Amino acid sequence: MAIRKSNHKQSQTTVVIKQIVKRCSSLGKNKHGYQDQESGLPLDVPKGHFVVYVGENRSRYIVPISFLSRPEFQSLLHQAEEEFGFDHDMGLTIPCEEVVFQSLTSMLR
Repeated sequence: MAIRKSNHKQSQTTVVIKQIVKRCSSLGKNKHGYQDQESGLPLDVPKGHFVVYVGENRSRYIVPISFLSRPEFQSLLHQAEEEFGFDHDMGLTIPCEEVVFQSLTSMLR
């Protein structure tokens, strides 16, 4: 039965990750003129990446989508969900200090 719970949890995580990517790719469409007119995506975010906001100052970071499958990053996503939820228009906000986020992401690259 533990396997079923694990598979169910992985399935839930996959759904949440897909929702995050969809939300991140549709944030701020054409509000400030820095989005591609056809796709609505920010011009400074390369394909295969998404934006997160980190730390007290909500510094903006562009990270590869591949990070979403890493357990270390998923832990940050779970913390973000608990603290902020995913049902808001602020973008994906990661609740940790910038130096911790930078250290983690440098290890994931």
